Parts: sequence; C-alpha cells; structure tokens
Amino acid sequence: MAHKAMGVYLNDHLGGATLGSELAIQIGDHAEGTPLADVMTTLRAQIEEDRETLVDLMQRMSVTRNPVKQATGWLAEKASRVKFSGLSSGESDHGIFMALESMALGVQGKASLWRALREVRAEHPPLASVDLDALLARADEQYAILERERLVAGARALSAEPG
Repeated sequence: MAHKAMGVYLNDHLGGATLGSELAIQIGDHAEGTPLADVMTTLRAQIEEDRETLVDLMQRMSVTRNPVKQATGWLAEKASRVKFSGLSSGESDHGIFMALESMALGVQGKASLWRALREVRAEHPPLASVDLDALLARADEQYAILERERLVAGARALSAEPG
C-alpha cells in the first residue's frame, strides 16, 4: 500500500514539474528580450534537471509513470495561457504576475516533495543515492528568485498607476 501511495505522490509531482517547465517557457516567451526571459531560461533548465532526477528516481523505485498526470500538467499550462496572457484581466502585467505566482507556489511544492522524501529515505533504498539536501537548497534558491520577480511583477500589475 505504501508503494502505491509513493507512486501516486511522485506522479503528482512529475505532473507539476511538467507544468512548471511549460510555465517557464510561457513566461520567457512573453518576456522575450528582457532580463526576466533570461531568468526563465535558467530556471527552466534547472526545473528540467529536477524533473529528470524525479523520473530517474521513479524508474529506480519501479514507479510507473502515469501519462494522464503528465498530460494534465501539460494541458493545465496550455489552458493557463488565456489567464496568464492577461486576456482575462485586460492587463499583460497581471498575467505575468499570476504566472510567476503559480511557478513560485509550484517550487514550494517541489521543496515539500524533497523534504517528505528525506523523511522516508531509510525506508526506500533508491533515495540514498539522491542528494535531497542539494535539491531542497536549489528549490529554495529557485523560490527566492521567483519571489523577487513575482514582487516586481506584482508591483507593476497592482499599481494604481498604469504602466
């Protein structure tokens, strides 16, 4: 039973990683030619590395990847394009702000994953070869970067002055 729960948990996070990677592309495309685009390029590469670490871990733990959950993450990002483009609010800055906030929340979820796996490392031998502390530190760094960018975007989006 615990193995099934682990499989569901890891697949949920794999879907989230797919969404995060796609959101980084979306934000980077929207911010093309700005420093934010460069930030998103770097973060996307890191998110992809983290995703590959998760895929590798799932393989070593004999956890079958759930294509529905991966597709759900991909589809959620595609559906978010309307909201995050600013079409729903009429404001492009608001869309970027909301996309950055979603990514920041996702990275906090990823940090929670690494913390939870650290707690059960002794029960799952494949976890011994994963540097969960380094992954957690990287997630914390990613969150700090996203939070900084989110607050800048939020100030623009929520300002009383257009601009």
